[in-house]
Amino acid sequence: MKSEENISQFLNNETVIEISHLKKSFNGNEVLKDISMVVKKSENVVVLGMSGIGKSVLIKCIVRLINPDEGSLKVFGKEVTLMNSNELNELRTKVGFIFQGNALYDSMTIRENLEFPLRRNKNITDPHDIEELIVDALENVGLLDTIDKMPSELSGGMKKRIGLARTLILKPEIILYDEPTTGLDPITSREISNLIVEIQTKYKASSIIITHDLNCAKITSNRMMILQDGIFIAEGTFDELKNSDDKWVSSYFKID
Repeated sequence: MKSEENISQFLNNETVIEISHLKKSFNGNEVLKDISMVVKKSENVVVLGMSGIGKSVLIKCIVRLINPDEGSLKVFGKEVTLMNSNELNELRTKVGFIFQGNALYDSMTIRENLEFPLRRNKNITDPHDIEELIVDALENVGLLDTIDKMPSELSGGMKKRIGLARTLILKPEIILYDEPTTGLDPITSREISNLIVEIQTKYKASSIIITHDLNCAKITSNRMMILQDGIFIAEGTFDELKNSDDKWVSSYFKID
């Protein structure tokens, strides 16, 4: 867990994500009612909340995998809701998205899975350059020995790491994590959470981490925001929120 002293370092940093009064409904059901938040450069912000309340919808709106109904959504100072296809594709090369289900291509080896975004998004074709980048990405997650394996040969935790490697290979400035520890045992969950912190330290990336895993939130967060009923009901450090006098806020921390 990050100390409050460490959090203060982000106060004067530049804002990389700025969301104002964001709203999103599905078939008349308001999932995001009025969402406003900022993320600073190199900061890890955890969005905590129960399953099925719209946490994943929020980060999908950031890269326009889902179009919001109302509100402003700026990334690197540019309004995402007004971007054309070319501008949006350029943005997505700078924003890595770690899907809950890893989204690896089952018919491709790990090498081919990592090679795909390089050819598609960076137009890198030199075999030597591609090999260097793939090896570096796999070494960063401690899985170089899997380079010629198929996803079906890997454990759930290993697939999570490969998903991270595939995102890191594009050197994103922002990383969006969608439930990065879901379905993992406690030991592997802690390993993934520690890896998220290592990535923040090494790459100075800014991150939003969607989770309902308290241990993941404790390890990875510089700051936390609690989403409930379509709005943020609280914001602060892990300890500040855990020790809150608000019964709704403290109820999220009954199991540590």
